[in-house]
Amino acid sequence: MTTPRATSQRVHAAEERFIPANDVELCVETFGDPGAPPVLLISGTACSMDWWEDDLCRRLAAGDRFVIRYDHRDTGRSTGFPSGEPPYRFDDLVTDAAVLLERLGVGPAHVCGVSMGGAVAQRLAIEHPRLVSSLTLLSTSPALRVNKRPHPDLPPISPALLASFAEERPTPDWTDRAAVIDHVVAGQRPLAGALAIEETRLRRIAGRMFDRSGDIATSLSNHWMIDGGSDYRSSLSRITVPTLVIHGTEDPLFPLGHGEALADEIPDARLLPLAGVGHQMPPAATWETVVPAVLAHTAG
Repeated sequence: MTTPRATSQRVHAAEERFIPANDVELCVETFGDPGAPPVLLISGTACSMDWWEDDLCRRLAAGDRFVIRYDHRDTGRSTGFPSGEPPYRFDDLVTDAAVLLERLGVGPAHVCGVSMGGAVAQRLAIEHPRLVSSLTLLSTSPALRVNKRPHPDLPPISPALLASFAEERPTPDWTDRAAVIDHVVAGQRPLAGALAIEETRLRRIAGRMFDRSGDIATSLSNHWMIDGGSDYRSSLSRITVPTLVIHGTEDPLFPLGHGEALADEIPDARLLPLAGVGHQMPPAATWETVVPAVLAHTAG
């Protein structure tokens, strides 16, 4: 049996707390009035909750929402495991989110997931419908591992991104904060669209992630070693909650056709394209569009 590593005792916010869920402890932070409609934010692969920036969470909370963000297992301050030995599967990430909502006792929540977190959100709506009151799916796909499973109707990863994946990137000194920040930012560049990357913003996120992670090397690697979970695409028609699909028009990992497929295959879903955006968290320049759209979508 693999022994979980200890969570970090480094920098953390007073609002953070730990919730036991699915044999791990998840680090959770909330914004806003607990009596307001709950919005659960689910991060992507190898991403802690830091990618849902404070300012974005506060904007959502200011719209009378109770905003919940959390660190996936093996990221941030949640329970982690030795590097290269993740003793869990993608299904456990789905169960983590479901049990977290149950333990928080917030009732059905508006669930927002980005990239892999969007796949978790879809699975939640399919397998735990009583926990979900709406879906917002950002930069995600009806087929999480499209490059490993046949979905010929979905556009492939861009050749430029594939080429960047094939390039060998030097491993940084994982104890060197500046080197790790450089490494994270370099990894984001090929995923951007036509909009210039917000390097200052990315460096701030990467620095906070470094400061909060018990083992940054593990946080950036273990998720990539697990399976992609069961194929859920054939079950999308079972999703009955209101669904908003937000997708960059220049996403090189999941090109726009993935967002269009989600909007077509989930009953009554609506697509909001973000011009020039790649495979990334919504840039701050898009928040004037994204935040009102999410608040309107979660108002019912």
